[in-house]
Amino acid sequence: MTNLFGVLWTVAFLLCFGARAIGGEVFPVYMANGIKIGEVTSESAIVWTRLTKRRERNINGKPFLEVVNKEERFAQYDDLDQMLDSALGAAGEVRLMYWEHGQNDKHVLPWVPVDGESDYSKQFSLADLKAGTRYQLKAEGRPKGSEAASAHVLGSFTTAPDASQAEQIHFAVISCTDYPRRDTPEGHKIYPEMSKLGIDFFVHTGDIEYYDRPGPYGNNQELARFKWNRLYALPKQRAFHNVTASYFIKDDHDTLKDDAWPGQAYGDLTWEQGLAIFREQVPMGDKTYRTIRWGRDLQIWLVEGRDFRSPNDQKDGPQKTIWGKEQKEWFFDTVKNSDATFRILVSPTPIVGPDRKNKRDNHANLAFAHEGDEIREFISKQKNMFVICGDRHWQYASEDPKTGVREFGCGSGSDIHAGGYKEEQRTSMHRYLNIKGGFLGVEIKRIEEKAQVVLTHYGVEGTIYNQEVLLSED
Repeated sequence: MTNLFGVLWTVAFLLCFGARAIGGEVFPVYMANGIKIGEVTSESAIVWTRLTKRRERNINGKPFLEVVNKEERFAQYDDLDQMLDSALGAAGEVRLMYWEHGQNDKHVLPWVPVDGESDYSKQFSLADLKAGTRYQLKAEGRPKGSEAASAHVLGSFTTAPDASQAEQIHFAVISCTDYPRRDTPEGHKIYPEMSKLGIDFFVHTGDIEYYDRPGPYGNNQELARFKWNRLYALPKQRAFHNVTASYFIKDDHDTLKDDAWPGQAYGDLTWEQGLAIFREQVPMGDKTYRTIRWGRDLQIWLVEGRDFRSPNDQKDGPQKTIWGKEQKEWFFDTVKNSDATFRILVSPTPIVGPDRKNKRDNHANLAFAHEGDEIREFISKQKNMFVICGDRHWQYASEDPKTGVREFGCGSGSDIHAGGYKEEQRTSMHRYLNIKGGFLGVEIKRIEEKAQVVLTHYGVEGTIYNQEVLLSED
């Protein structure tokens, strides 16, 4: 009787949950990382998802030891699956269906396999979408060979309005959100706070994870992927990304290590692996620099600051670059050809600053002064254009004394991550300075047909620290 009951239970499990049987054991697959909805335009989007061994992150796992060999960057563990908050991948198949909100007709994409080559992830490209339209999503996962799904995730997003439409747009920008410096065990407080604002989209300016910080150091491909998957299995991050259109930019710590440039390595993690892992872990199009139009009044430029840069220690001059010749020409041309009311450069690192005098990694530093001057001079000649940046672990609003270019630093993703600058270092360039974590909210709207942008620095719990309104010039 006992054996019969076991057989019946296994059959029922297979029918209900789509699990596969291997060697007499049942192995369902799950989706503990949820989905990420990226690169949303008025007619397209990319949806990322991943299969996992566990339904949720391993909340009962072992924490990494705080004491590590700092010379070898080595963290002890027997099995990554047994570590705290781990979300290891599983082979299987995934598919996606999507439909207009309130409609019944569903677009159902075919099942596709995922395996360790892609860290068990898949990115689905959606095309021929309608502008300014809400879409619902359902991602499903199943073991290979099964007919039924063993896991699913529901999501939604809204496409950008047509370039001719003057719509109210609200988005948020963040930076620096690694796992050890989150401010709750379930993830960063800023995510539900951004959701409360009803934002249309979100930009992460980079340093999403820090490979070169312990717990563990991500000095090989396996550990770098582990850190991504652990972070995005956190409930606050996952719930936010399931229903939010997002754009991701990388910086140094989530490419390789602090102040990284091409050709370097970090332990066994090569430069090429670092570039590939970033594109594997977030929904990304053909290029990591791109521009997106959101209606009549907004166009944003998201730039690449790692792939094309010269070594930081190279002598400054016309040949030294962060952006590279091709990207810089693209930026100048597309900005000049844009008819959007407000044009915003969203940069992973500062263009204006001020930054600390000992730094040499960005356009606000003397190490890249030649190209920085060139970019600031160009932006100063454009109407209604300013810069939003990440990377710095403090919030600020500043104005370049030479060109008048305005820059808004979003600050780090948590208060515990804030630092590196002091109130006593305030300069005449600063309109606002606060050594706090949080995020930057940006709202584009029209008052009596006059376009304006409202920029708000929020704290990690939604407190408004600073707000500034910029009116459009005719």
